[in-house]
Amino acid sequence: MKDKSSSVHAPSSKQSVYGFFKRYAEGIAALASGVLIAIAWGIGHFTEAGSVIIYLLAFVIGGFVKGREGLHTLINERDLDVNLLMIVAAVGAASIGYWTEGAVLIFIFSLSGALESYTTERSKRDISSLMDLKPETAIRYYNGTETEISIEQLEIGDIVLVKPGERIPADGVVREGASSINQSSITGESIPVDKAAGDDVYAGTLNGQGALFIEVTKRSESTLFAKIIRLVQEAQSEKPVSQMFIERFERIYARSIIVITILLIVAPPFLLGRTWNETLYKAMVFLVVASPCALVASIMPAMLSAISNSARKGVLFKGGAHLENLARIKVVAFDKTGTLTNGQPIVTDLIPLDGYSEKDMLQAAASIESLSEHPLAKAIVQEAKERGIRLDWPSELQSLSGWGVQAEWRGDTWRIGKPIMLEHELLTEELESVIDRLEEQGKTVTIIHNTRAVVGVIALQDSIREQAKQAIAEIKRLGIEVAMLTGDQKKTAHKIAREAGIDLVFAELLPEDKVTLIRELKQTYGHIAMVGDGINDAPALATSTVGIAMGGAGSDAALETADLVLMNDDIESIAAAIALGKRTRTIIKQNMLFAAAVIACLITANFMTGIALPLGVVGHEGSTILVILNGLRLLR
Repeated sequence: MKDKSSSVHAPSSKQSVYGFFKRYAEGIAALASGVLIAIAWGIGHFTEAGSVIIYLLAFVIGGFVKGREGLHTLINERDLDVNLLMIVAAVGAASIGYWTEGAVLIFIFSLSGALESYTTERSKRDISSLMDLKPETAIRYYNGTETEISIEQLEIGDIVLVKPGERIPADGVVREGASSINQSSITGESIPVDKAAGDDVYAGTLNGQGALFIEVTKRSESTLFAKIIRLVQEAQSEKPVSQMFIERFERIYARSIIVITILLIVAPPFLLGRTWNETLYKAMVFLVVASPCALVASIMPAMLSAISNSARKGVLFKGGAHLENLARIKVVAFDKTGTLTNGQPIVTDLIPLDGYSEKDMLQAAASIESLSEHPLAKAIVQEAKERGIRLDWPSELQSLSGWGVQAEWRGDTWRIGKPIMLEHELLTEELESVIDRLEEQGKTVTIIHNTRAVVGVIALQDSIREQAKQAIAEIKRLGIEVAMLTGDQKKTAHKIAREAGIDLVFAELLPEDKVTLIRELKQTYGHIAMVGDGINDAPALATSTVGIAMGGAGSDAALETADLVLMNDDIESIAAAIALGKRTRTIIKQNMLFAAAVIACLITANFMTGIALPLGVVGHEGSTILVILNGLRLLR
């Protein structure tokens, strides 16, 4: 199997130089305009005409990108933006003989634009560099023959050979061999994970020193890697609410500034008797200092830096809006199974009743559950297989949502599920005592009965995740409430909650009950985050303010519905993500207040005492660069 990097030759020096200039073209243009300004200023003492020509060159080189953006907005969208305002201000300054000031304005404006573009590109590289890691071909192994094919030709069940140092071409299960796998492209965790026969592996991850034979379990378009790429594309295109507001405000504000600038040019000569040069100069200063460059740059550089930061750590936001919402969260609600617990329950107790033996009871239960995908069903089937019990498939199996299953087996109707679904007449004192005792121990109780009687009780227990206590403690330290939502029995739920340190517990919930409860919590607390991994969690994830899915263990429905994906299933990352959201909100507030204060001060100074155009340029564009640099702190 080969990936892109192994299928092409190393880039030539010409390609490298071209790639460098293409990537940093805007920054290079800004610096070039700065050099030209210095040259023009230097030769201005000897030749004014030559100085003007070089200034014009600095205008064109430094202002080309922003000028093109401004004209595009004007022509295609019939609107004004801050880019056009600054170009007009620079040209206006030059038109009254202030070539140096106009050129410096272009230089600093283009420099701040280049810095903002760098932030955007850096963010995109951090969260989408994994796209370059996508394998193109695979080695399919069949009857001792190796055939190189494209990954799109792989079918479920194919065996692929992955040699040392190659990328795994598809999600699958190791059938032969052992190696260490670098899964950083999926989980953000750089420490390789040891894999052997029976272990799951993911497309796009890097094989270590051992050869692996892997059975393909998902087609190329359905792999976890493909899902991450789709999520990345969403993250790059979605803007937060605050940014959309600023963009709307910018357009209204830009029109207002143009109108006021025209009035400042036209009115003073007639009303105050000032000269045209004087009023035009003052109007250009106003146009520079009043432009909302710093305000516009207050949000997206900070937001993209934060998203980039979290993506490197395996926490993938689908867009800036969700990071913004996460900062407002008051309650984090967890699903229990597979989220707070490992999602791999084991059978702990088998209690046969009504004359059945332990083997016969387990055979009936496992046979009926053999067609179910529920974690409890899988645990019962696994227990039967380990005991060597033969299973017979049932007929007419139907799921009783949130309760259990019903099926026809050996000429009788059987039900397996929660004690709460049991008819009252079948609930004897002896059975009730057994159920209470097992639930007190924090176990999940399953009842097996047919049309005649209850034939047995199976108790199962799931282990709490090692990091659950720490994760919940960290969330609480942020002043956020933690709740647990589960379909499990109340006693089992409360025991798990006590162990994890959770105060709000809601048990015996159907999927629709979780949705109702999320709505009630939103009414009580405001903004709610829901953490889940299963198909049954998807409606609650969609209803919550921020839906958080487990990327590794999560179902397709949960991943598609969620707003935030934990690629390494590390729930300890939730507190860090919330803290990052709060820090981002703080930095954005700092930026906006600072930008507004600088604009207000400069406008006031211009009207009261008058300020020089160079000072206005430095003050205004300097504030823009400062807010961008402040946002870049979130990359750390």
